[in-house]
Amino acid sequence: MRIESLGPGEEPPMTLLLLADPSEKLVKQYLRRGVCYVARAVERTALGAYVLLPTRPDTAELVNVAVDECHQGRGIGKALVLHAIETAKREGYRTIEVGTGNSGVGQLALYQKCGFRIVGVDVDFFVRHYDEPIVENGIPCRDMIRMSQDL
Repeated sequence: MRIESLGPGEEPPMTLLLLADPSEKLVKQYLRRGVCYVARAVERTALGAYVLLPTRPDTAELVNVAVDECHQGRGIGKALVLHAIETAKREGYRTIEVGTGNSGVGQLALYQKCGFRIVGVDVDFFVRHYDEPIVENGIPCRDMIRMSQDL
């Protein structure tokens, strides 16, 4: 597996990115402002993706971390998160942030295993920003859990 940024003129893997965030409008905003990285198999099949987004001086946000449903549970998500951390360090950022829904039990565990710490909660974020309710693991997704890591 290889993780690399999209090449010039290459279309982002929207199907993958929409797994992580069902709002096409928000995903397109992230893509305009950030850099999309794609994990590819040897035959170039997209296995996963993320977007690294500059947000404030010295701070980047990791958004839209997604792994193709057929390839989940194989360490690809962890590889993407660790790649994002190393990329942010290499690009001179001092902090990397990520936000995930309160119902994303697996995502919360993954980010903490990769060194992120919970720094806040944006109450009712998903209620305010999404037209349709989101339910994960039988839990209504309402709040954004904000996490951060010093680099």
